[in-house]
Amino acid sequence: MNRLKILLLKFKSNILTLLICLFTSLLIVFSNQNLMSAKKGLSLLANSVVPSLLPFFIATELLGYTNVIAFLGRVLNKFMRPLFNVPGEGAFPFIMGIISGYPVGAKIVSNFKEQGLCTDIEAERLIAFTNNSGPLFIVGTVGIGLFKDTKTGILLLITHVLACITVGILFRWWKCKKNKRSSILESHTNKMSSKISLSNLGEVLANAIMNSINTIFLIGGFVVLFSVIVSILNSSGCLNVICKFLLPVSNIFGFSSNYLKGIVTGLIELTNGVCSVALIANKNISINIIICAFLLGFGGISVALQVLSITSKNGISIKPYLIGKLLQGCFAAFYTYLILNNLCFLNLNL
Repeated sequence: MNRLKILLLKFKSNILTLLICLFTSLLIVFSNQNLMSAKKGLSLLANSVVPSLLPFFIATELLGYTNVIAFLGRVLNKFMRPLFNVPGEGAFPFIMGIISGYPVGAKIVSNFKEQGLCTDIEAERLIAFTNNSGPLFIVGTVGIGLFKDTKTGILLLITHVLACITVGILFRWWKCKKNKRSSILESHTNKMSSKISLSNLGEVLANAIMNSINTIFLIGGFVVLFSVIVSILNSSGCLNVICKFLLPVSNIFGFSSNYLKGIVTGLIELTNGVCSVALIANKNISINIIICAFLLGFGGISVALQVLSITSKNGISIKPYLIGKLLQGCFAAFYTYLILNNLCFLNLNL
């Protein structure tokens, strides 16, 4: 018995090493498929991620050197504090997270924590609902590109935002008894003392661009890595095994097992999963839309690890983010179901 416990402890302590070794081996075994997937990931990075996110990253870095965030804090504190129990400055990551998409909201919250604009607990509340999928992806890629319907994209965007607001309201009670509002930290004072001006414009702009490029390369690495992981799961047959294991779940929720592969893929990496689900031929197309609403709300493990890589350096716990995104996915699917079943003009079933 003791020997078994020792073996289990050894396995537990070395599980990451074993997984990395297995991953490296599978990279070699399925090298042709992995090469194609890596190319697709790099194409996605060059054609979608960089053009859509880099300007927003630079803009948010530059806005940190202006009075905009402080102005939003003064004006919107009377809304943000009662609704979400966060400072008024929290409106900035909330708005930018909705406008720009993953993982801009997390980056801004991480900056806030570093600058002392929020406490640890307020950062955890913010991270749970301010990191969202953007309208360019939801309306453009999913609605128009995949479903060939603008109304579907707008519907998914509305339910996505409603779900994130719902999660934010629920998280206003997150660690409520432990929360003590602290004074602004010295790091924030130091940064705000160097406001942007003509004399330091070059230095500030260079810092903003360098910080943004570093974050973009980090995100790009995750995009390529998870494109390869999904490819390995497909090529090795592991994805089919997982889907068979989850068959009872599809029976409980009343949808076809054809969706399982897309759902599992979407839980790992959002873009590939949404594409798979949206393109499944089905007369009851509302099921495709509801599942996509859930996946868009959850964001996938790939985005969660992107968020972790951004926030871990500032000590922000990933736990509230994971709980918040799971809830957001459920609420988004529920709101989408309600609207599709109660507004006849949005019924797209054939």
